[in-house]
Amino acid sequence: MWPLDKGKRQMSQTDITLRKIFQAQKRIAGMVRHTPLVESPSMSDRLGKSILLKLECLQKTGSFKLRGAANALLSLSDAQKEKGVLAFSTGNHGRAVAYVAGRFGIKCVVCLSERVPQYRVAAMEKFGAIVVQKGKSQDDAYEVALKLEKDENLTMIKPFDDPLVIAGQGTIGLEILNRAPHVDTLVVPVSGGGLAAGVAKVLKTADPSIKIIGVSMECAPAMYHSIKAGKPVEVEEKDSLADALLGGIGLDNQFTFSMVEKYVDTIELVSEKEIEKGILFAYEHHGILIEGAAAVTLAWLLKPEIEVPGNHIAGILSGGNVDKNLAFDILSRYLSPKEKSIT
Repeated sequence: MWPLDKGKRQMSQTDITLRKIFQAQKRIAGMVRHTPLVESPSMSDRLGKSILLKLECLQKTGSFKLRGAANALLSLSDAQKEKGVLAFSTGNHGRAVAYVAGRFGIKCVVCLSERVPQYRVAAMEKFGAIVVQKGKSQDDAYEVALKLEKDENLTMIKPFDDPLVIAGQGTIGLEILNRAPHVDTLVVPVSGGGLAAGVAKVLKTADPSIKIIGVSMECAPAMYHSIKAGKPVEVEEKDSLADALLGGIGLDNQFTFSMVEKYVDTIELVSEKEIEKGILFAYEHHGILIEGAAAVTLAWLLKPEIEVPGNHIAGILSGGNVDKNLAFDILSRYLSPKEKSIT
């Protein structure tokens, strides 16, 4: 575990206010599901602490991304809605933008890299999005999106580095505190930082002593390396079960880098094998299928050598948009007589 350096840069526009997060909660109330916060008896017994899991995997589009996308799109002017919207994504953000745009009859273009799995592409197209798939990374998809934004005069809905998106994700923090005001530690997946920044803002504002543990995969964790470097850096994308966590944070990052640096106490990394075990745990003990990006939360909690701070822990399971064939492969290997299941 390594602590984040809190003194490197001043916050300015990056400081999303609690008022804006409450406004987002009201704005998106009719679009999103108030997801369950459930006890995990088996994990609680394992750690000797109270463990609650926030099931954003049960959100309407299968991930927390709907909150930020809805807040951003519902804040557009009529003129912007008329012209259409544009997104770049590793999957879940594109799905969320496509869903909201489809509900309101707004033209939607989503730019993806060629690494994005086909099942994620199909989900966006199902909601009526025009999908443009080019390049080897999310950064490549971003460059394509920038050109389309200029050429077609579309409004960009960024996946994480946007105040409206961050405020939308922050509504998860409001729901956690409303259900469990005694929470003293949060475990949250980290990629571009929109989720971690928004939820951490809420919890740290409520009580600065609450610990925020960010988790990412060992394979190409862009925010982890950026925080260590003291500035946004490029990281080569590699294949991972947590494919929704892939992608850079943007060298021109304006909001999430500073907020993660300020509010997140530590970022931990988990291996691909550990992510598999997180997927298995969710299925065995809670009867749900989660994607690798969500499983990093459980993967870290399952590490035998860790010491989890606090006594009342909330963990966010960020999404459930998993390739069913991949999930079946993982479960069949672990649940066969030759493999020992997670207990």
